[in-house]
Amino acid sequence: MSVSSAKSQHPIRSTRSEQLLVLGSSLLVIAILSIVTFLLIRERANAELSAARAANNIVQLIDADVLRNVELYDVSLLGLIAASQREDLKSVSPAIRHLAYFDRATAAPYKGNILLLDNKGDVIADSASVEPRQGNYADREYFQSHVNNPDPGMFISPPFRARSPEQDWRISFSRRVNGSQGEFLGVAEAAMRLSYFDQLFNSLSIGRDSTVNLISKDGTLLAQQPHLAEELIGKNFSNRPNFQRIVKEGNGSFTSMSDRYKDKRLYTFSKVGNLPLIVIVALSSDEVFAAWKRTAVVVSFATVALCVSLLWLTWLLCRELRRRQSAEQELAQLAATDPLTGLANRRTLDQALRHEWFRAQRSGLPLSLLMIDVDHFKAFNDRHGHQGGDDALRWVAKVISTHVRRPADLVARYGGEEFSVILAETDSAGAQQIADNVRAAVEQLPLVGGDTSSITVSIGISTWTTASDISLEQLLFAADKALYQAKESGRNRVVCAD
Repeated sequence: MSVSSAKSQHPIRSTRSEQLLVLGSSLLVIAILSIVTFLLIRERANAELSAARAANNIVQLIDADVLRNVELYDVSLLGLIAASQREDLKSVSPAIRHLAYFDRATAAPYKGNILLLDNKGDVIADSASVEPRQGNYADREYFQSHVNNPDPGMFISPPFRARSPEQDWRISFSRRVNGSQGEFLGVAEAAMRLSYFDQLFNSLSIGRDSTVNLISKDGTLLAQQPHLAEELIGKNFSNRPNFQRIVKEGNGSFTSMSDRYKDKRLYTFSKVGNLPLIVIVALSSDEVFAAWKRTAVVVSFATVALCVSLLWLTWLLCRELRRRQSAEQELAQLAATDPLTGLANRRTLDQALRHEWFRAQRSGLPLSLLMIDVDHFKAFNDRHGHQGGDDALRWVAKVISTHVRRPADLVARYGGEEFSVILAETDSAGAQQIADNVRAAVEQLPLVGGDTSSITVSIGISTWTTASDISLEQLLFAADKALYQAKESGRNRVVCAD
């Protein structure tokens, strides 16, 4: 048993402490990163939900405004039909009749002309002038729908371009004019310029890269704010996957890649009442998540800095622990080692001997003890001084250690020029052989200047076996007695106690 092996448990405890510290810090870092990641993901979802709610509010606002104006158009049509069926107005002047026909039409914003058509599609009353224009609209879809359908309800046409010089986009609202017997007398029709939506959309603030779009059910883009691409007005998008999904779902929101702008967008959409129109608010993901991204960058930087600092402090603490444990081991080594020879000291010898004694008692295996004394050391010390004596003790200690190499054995300096060797699981014969080898090797040490004889040692041996009825103190006494006998018998010899 060497001094270093007696202290081998300390590095193990040190390693375990460092491993626990590193494990704890790593788990804490993982927990911090997991919590921050969860919170950032949740905040991103909240940002998307808030944007969807805001976009939905915009859609509902547009929907309500449009429906209110559609009601105004319907009131105008109903007023025109009621006035056209009054017999007393037929005899008044054209100017008064014009005022009676169209007195309810002035409140409709962005209105086109309101027309009263006969059963052949010819214009018989025009809101634009007292003298009606010359024209026939029998080919219009709204006219044909009323010819074949006796229902007097309002018909809303698909978007179309006006025949006026502007050729702007419009939709028309029309009602059938029936006679007293339900016969078809004509159509009352009012047009709404879709530039109305441009004015409505201009009042909304949705971001530089986001858009509010008005698109017909057949996929024609009718209005867009802001005008990111002017040439898109009137273009058909019916073959685009996003539009097909919007038509299929009718109302709602989803996030998808824009086919036109090649970026991710949050689409919120709704049908405009019973109109063949769909309002789509397309919010740019960059704008939706801009604030979240700034927060995420700051939080991520702070979290990484915190985790790096924590791991750095852990490394510093581990380093300090290693230094402290190394210092403790050095102190323990110094406390257990003889400073002159580097062997175990008397304190370590006593502890190891007691440990091996109890182990031998449990196992029943023999235990031997050697007591070694350097012969005539006082005279040698007087001749060569303390430095020479110290060198001689170191030489002897090295020889003894060379011949006692098993991990369970221990070589110690007992005191002065005396040494002790604990031989675990070694009987008397084995101890005798080791002692003889040590004695012969010491005798072969080189002569010291001026001496005519070499350094020699006397060795006493005592052995405990199960057949012995002795205590640990008696074992020590027996080895010491055998050493005394070796010295009395002429030195430079080995004596084994009875």
